[in-house]
Amino acid sequence: MLGAGAIGAYVGASLCRAGVDVHLIARGAHLAALRANGVRVISPRGDFTAHPHATDDPTEIGPVDYVFLGLKAHSYPSAGPLLAPLLGPETALVAGQNGIPWWYFHKLPGPYEGQRIEAVDPAGQTSAVMAPERAIGCVVYSATVIESPGVIRHLEGTRFSIGEPDGSVSQRCLRFSEAMVAGGLKCPVEARLRDDIWIKLMGNVSLNPISALTRATLVEICEYPGTRRMVELMMEETLDIATRVGSTPGISIGKRIDGARRVGHHKTSMLQDLEAGKEMELDAVVAAVVEMADITGTAAPTLRTVYAATDLLARTMATQSAGPTVRAA
Repeated sequence: MLGAGAIGAYVGASLCRAGVDVHLIARGAHLAALRANGVRVISPRGDFTAHPHATDDPTEIGPVDYVFLGLKAHSYPSAGPLLAPLLGPETALVAGQNGIPWWYFHKLPGPYEGQRIEAVDPAGQTSAVMAPERAIGCVVYSATVIESPGVIRHLEGTRFSIGEPDGSVSQRCLRFSEAMVAGGLKCPVEARLRDDIWIKLMGNVSLNPISALTRATLVEICEYPGTRRMVELMMEETLDIATRVGSTPGISIGKRIDGARRVGHHKTSMLQDLEAGKEMELDAVVAAVVEMADITGTAAPTLRTVYAATDLLARTMATQSAGPTVRAA
């Protein structure tokens, strides 16, 4: 588990109790707690503790069968030093990320096959570190938080849909799915995983940046008429882009919004990152979708407007964090 944060540690603990040989790569106080006490999971499905190996040095582990990527997508290009010791000839990378993955157009039949998306694969840096041939896609339908170092609170959801970029049902996917199910998780192998990516992305691409701009919770965004209409427009534009690249997400806009509204007064991950002073996950969640609009010739005016405002917010916050510029007299 490369990046054993809330999701990575939860998956790792679940696999560990199924008897899988699991290694967690973490750092700081979280790593110290994992080493001392294992992973403590607090869940409405039942609390449990697991004791997988935990380290900050992947050279202690060596080549593995699977690397589950628990990092934010913007960390992928710089992950080479951590990842390299874990890679053998057949090592698969299970990319449990939000948004558009760097492998999206890999082995996708049609006019865009092999197209590189700059927002998630800048100058090919991500592909150089993570060869698309190694990728197993993963759409995470699980919500977890780090309650305290070494303690993971599982809020809802146990589904981790996976799939090959070429749509095949491979043995490596089936083996990973079997291990996840043995650990008490749902892990269907989907031939059309990209459809799942767009279903989740419909919410992320609209609700996340709006929440960062307004500081509002999901229910507030969905119930206020003005922002609900913005979400509807952004979802319409997202579905247009999805259709142009051959995907057919099987959910209506109304149902997707109502599902988000029922979550209640929940802050999106993007708003949580903003309030914590962390880098927001804009590239994979929003910028990549706008870039795909450019690639496919889609207008997407609302997506472009909201992205511009959120990108400026991110740049302004970064400048403020860097402190004032000292000028010579």
